[in-house]
Amino acid sequence: MKFVDEAKIHLKAGDGGSGSISFFRGPHLPKGGPDGGNGGRGGSIIIRADENLQSLLDFKFKPQYKAKRGEDGRGKNQNGKSAEDLVLRVPLGTRVTSEDGVLQMDLVTNNQEMVAVQGGKGGKGNTAFKSSTRQAPRIATSGESGEERYIFLELKTLSDVGLVGFPNAGKSSLLRALSAATPKVANYPFTTLRPHLGVIGDQSFVMADIPGLIAGAHKDLGLGHKFLRHISRTKILLFVLSFEESQSLEKSYEHLWHELSEYDSSLRKKPFLMAVNKSDLLESSSEFQKDWTSFKKRHPGALLISATARCGLQDLTRALEAELLVQDEIMLKSNQ
Repeated sequence: MKFVDEAKIHLKAGDGGSGSISFFRGPHLPKGGPDGGNGGRGGSIIIRADENLQSLLDFKFKPQYKAKRGEDGRGKNQNGKSAEDLVLRVPLGTRVTSEDGVLQMDLVTNNQEMVAVQGGKGGKGNTAFKSSTRQAPRIATSGESGEERYIFLELKTLSDVGLVGFPNAGKSSLLRALSAATPKVANYPFTTLRPHLGVIGDQSFVMADIPGLIAGAHKDLGLGHKFLRHISRTKILLFVLSFEESQSLEKSYEHLWHELSEYDSSLRKKPFLMAVNKSDLLESSSEFQKDWTSFKKRHPGALLISATARCGLQDLTRALEAELLVQDEIMLKSNQ
């Protein structure tokens, strides 16, 4: 299935039904009073979060939505039936913004919802206008028009751990090794074109493999903002580095932080861990061994792993679980 994480859609709520002008007539009541019913309310359009969805693909194929109109009122004081609301389901993590860019709602919990456009109220029938001085009103009102507007939907994937790394650092291989997720793995850049989620560890935390960064990603080069919008949702970051002949681990690490900081400086405050992948390459390269020794001195908390050989993964999982527990405790205290 194609992954889509942004869409612009047009919404039109239903108009209200019109009120009725009607008079009761009967064998013994030749001049019966007014009995025109009110019109029904038009249907609203509701945006609702659904944990079973992962993409905004449907909204790319169908960008326009219209709710039904309320029924008109009828005689014998019969009010028109209100139209059902139209519910549009979106993935968790969907942000709804107005056409001028104002955030309307951030849908982050299952079944959380917002009324995107309100249905029009039904018109009043002539019964509503009866009074002591107006016994036979011949007036009724039309239903109100339903609201109409464009909105933007933007999906930012929700996860506990977000993998940060350049293409071919081994992020997809790591997610495969730690979970039952099956992201594409190949020896060329951008094998990951959409976020992949995997459930990991005894504490069942969620890890997201997100498209790899390149230099200039904050300027929307490569996959640019398609990556960065998703990484901002994670509780902690996991930098995945790997040994390269072209540059050192430290340079790779600095470049990654530069791209994140240029996109959103607040990402600097996000907690993170570091894992250096492809440890199996150390045996065949003295340069890589020197690089790792130097990097480890600068960053004692960095872990050495091999996703393909499944080395060091238990230590990595335990470290991630411990950090998530710390963050959950911090969040709990801040909410008290």
